[in-house]
Parts: sequence; structure tokens; C-alpha cells
Amino acid sequence: MATASEILQALKRTTETIIGESDLVELLDSGRQLRIKFGVDCTAPDLHIGHAVNLWMMRRLQDAGHRVVFLLGDLTTRIGDPTGKSETRPILTTEEIDANAAAFLDQVSLVLDTSPTVFEVRRNSEWFDSMDVAALLSLCSMVTHAQLMARDMFRERVAEGREIALHELTYPVLQGYDSFAMDSDLTIVGSDQLFNESMGRHFQQRLGAKPQVVITTTITPGLDGGPKQSKSLSNYVALRDSPENKFGKLMSLTDGLVGRFAAVYTDLPIDRVQELEVAATIGGTAARDAKLFMAEGVVSRYHGPDVASSCRRDFIRVFSEREHPDMEAVQIPHAHLTVLELVRAALPHQSNSERRRLIT
Repeated sequence: MATASEILQALKRTTETIIGESDLVELLDSGRQLRIKFGVDCTAPDLHIGHAVNLWMMRRLQDAGHRVVFLLGDLTTRIGDPTGKSETRPILTTEEIDANAAAFLDQVSLVLDTSPTVFEVRRNSEWFDSMDVAALLSLCSMVTHAQLMARDMFRERVAEGREIALHELTYPVLQGYDSFAMDSDLTIVGSDQLFNESMGRHFQQRLGAKPQVVITTTITPGLDGGPKQSKSLSNYVALRDSPENKFGKLMSLTDGLVGRFAAVYTDLPIDRVQELEVAATIGGTAARDAKLFMAEGVVSRYHGPDVASSCRRDFIRVFSEREHPDMEAVQIPHAHLTVLELVRAALPHQSNSERRRLIT
């Protein structure tokens, strides 16, 4: 069994900040199973390896016996998380929320252990649907206007004369209360969620519970070296990409990011990561080989070393040795198809929006 210091050292590889580090050491040393909050709003999911940084950290804790509580924010999805949004987000139907929740579970299972001993699924409608108005107002009384307006996005909207809907101001209150309601010991999030999860610590303290530890994680640029990975920018590696597509996308990475991607998205030893980073700066075949090792390391983490080695061999064969790639035959239903129907036949697991993006 790994010690607290060993677990903490492993987590710090992809950690930006820890709010309550001494508390985390105490919790890890306690010997009890920790409850790790993994909260998501049930918007349309298309998770990428950037999202999976948090998932791999949680998996490390699961392997040490701790429990991930997958909190589906079905109630808060109806409100819409204002984080990073310049406008109020459209409200989803119950049917859309349920479909997105199922897709989320399918994707996180690519990384997380979903055995019931270390994985639990909750919905925040469990406590909010039965909460009366008086109780909700009591929660709101624990948060001041000044606290809410400390959020950059709210200040920016006010400065630019854009509206903030009242329900958006209540979102951090509800997400914060989630931490208390589900007995969260720890949450691992991107830095954009630090405000909301700090609100969780606030409510736990006000309601007499021990505040959760908050870990924020490393965020890298996208494949093009620009903004972080995003579906809208097409600069990401999706969890549902095939091993071959993952490998090919990673080989398009700029040389200067090879070391960072190897550190964040693989489990290669740090001294090996540093070697790849140095090689990538040399350029030429040294940089190409460093990128091959990095891409192989990422694919191996998701699909195993044999598949990763096969992807490497195929990439070299096709792109370096100029041989023809192996191509899968696709059966089409009839002779006359629209372009979208043809792409759907070739890529049955992609969404229509992703197919249209590829066509464009």
C-alpha cells in the first residue's frame, strides 16, 4: 500500500495548486476511504485527454482504495454553469440531460474504475428537488453579493454592460452545497472551477463539516500551441478517438510542447520525459523520435503497450516509408448517398456535429 507521501508525490506531477495540503496528508494517513467529488454538468460530453488529467489522478487514488463519487449535476445543468460564458447558457431538457449523463459515464469508464467498491453515482437532484424555498434562501444568506462578484466573469459582464441572470448567481451556491450534501473530502478540478469548489469549502465550514481539499490541475495548450484543447477549435485528442487517431493527432504537436505533453499525459518516468524534452529542442530526426515516444506513451496509457507499438509501426510505415496504410472496408446501404450519409457510414460512432466539422 502506497504511503501518503508517495500518493501526494504522484499527484503533484499534474497539480497546479492544493488548497488544504496539510489536511490532505492527514486524510491520506487516516486509513479511511476518502470520498472524492467528481462533479459534472450534463451538457453534451466530448471528453479529451485534457479532461482526463483529473481522471487519472482520481484513478491513482482509487488504486489506493479511495472512492470517486461521480456527481451528475442534473439540477444544476438546468441552471447552466456560467463559468467562462459571456452569455447565459440555453437550458437543456430532462431527456437531453439523461442522454448526456449516460455518455459521460461511458467515457469516464475509459479511465476510472467503476467497480462499486470505489465508484458511486449520485445526482444533485436527490437533495435539491426536496429542498424548500426557506432552506434555499437560508443557503443564499450565507453568501454575500461581494463574494459572488469576486468572479472575473461576472465583473467582466457588468463592465461590458451584459446581463447576469439571477439563476446564474445562484449556481456557485448550489455547486458549493453539493460538497456538503455528498460528504466530499477532496475534489480535483481545473483552475476555472476553483471559485465554485472554494464555495464548497465555505458551505462545509458554515454547516459544521470539515472542508474538502481542492486540487487544481495542470492545463496545457492545444495541439496547435494555442488555447487549451477544445472541440470548437479542433485542437484536441478525444478519449473516444481510435488509437490510430490519437497517435496521428499527437504527431501533429509542435516540437516545443513534446516535453509538457509527455509529463502531463503519459506515465513515463520524469527522467525519460526530460530526455524527450531535450531531444525535441534539437529538431530533425531527434525531435521526430521524441514525438514518437511521447505519442506511444499516451496511446499506451489508454489502449495498452501492444496497441501503442502497433500505432507507432504503422505511422512510420505510412508517413516515413511512404507505404499505403491499412484501410477498413465500409459497407454502404445504397449507391446514392449525401456526403453526410457517407461520412456517417464510415464513422458511425461520431456525432453529426463532428461529422459536419470533418466535412467542412
